Amino acid sequence: MKIVVRVGGSVVASPPNPVLISKYADLLKDLKKQGHEVVAVVGGGALARDFIKVAGELGLDEANRDWTAIYVSRLFAQLFIMRLGETGCGTVPVSLEEAVACLKRGKVVVMGGLKPGMTTDAVAAMIGERIGADLLVKASDVDGIFTKDPKKYPDAKKIDELKFKDLTQLFEENRHKAGIHQILDPEAVKILRKGKMKMVVVNGFKPENVLLAVRGEKIGTTIY
Repeated sequence: MKIVVRVGGSVVASPPNPVLISKYADLLKDLKKQGHEVVAVVGGGALARDFIKVAGELGLDEANRDWTAIYVSRLFAQLFIMRLGETGCGTVPVSLEEAVACLKRGKVVVMGGLKPGMTTDAVAAMIGERIGADLLVKASDVDGIFTKDPKKYPDAKKIDELKFKDLTQLFEENRHKAGIHQILDPEAVKILRKGKMKMVVVNGFKPENVLLAVRGEKIGTTIY
């Protein structure tokens, strides 16, 4: 299978968590050993949002605020790559073309952000579309997709299966802005829906959940 693993910054970067980063690096190696082609896309989490705030206080525009988050996400991606050693690309791809070239060399790809106006969700969707991925797994800070934000509403209910066309009804934000933080970026949904790529959202604090999703077991929320 061709698999994209979207590792939420809220999981490994808020605050930076070396134990989880190591576990995810080992997980990516395991997926590779099982014969899968693997791309991971890592977010910058709270640290990226801190830098966006600083950039805003410096009077920088939306694009430059986005760039600060992109560089933070690439820093976390570089940590993954260093931990992967020979299994990884050695450097963080800064374009889809570089990512595809690395994958063709038989390496595990780890990416951060690419350009302003695009979240790492959108990057994961775009690289998935480019390589014809069979599955996108998002390792999030919640157990799946809920009827409303479970952190704000105790009566929120988890949804086991959902169609992309119904997902936008659950969004708080319907357009990109620097530091957007919700279960899935609306731009990513458009790409995934167009490409008809299967996606599973799981609790990323347990990296084994990603393996369960790859095996096709019932976990988190499946979107199709």
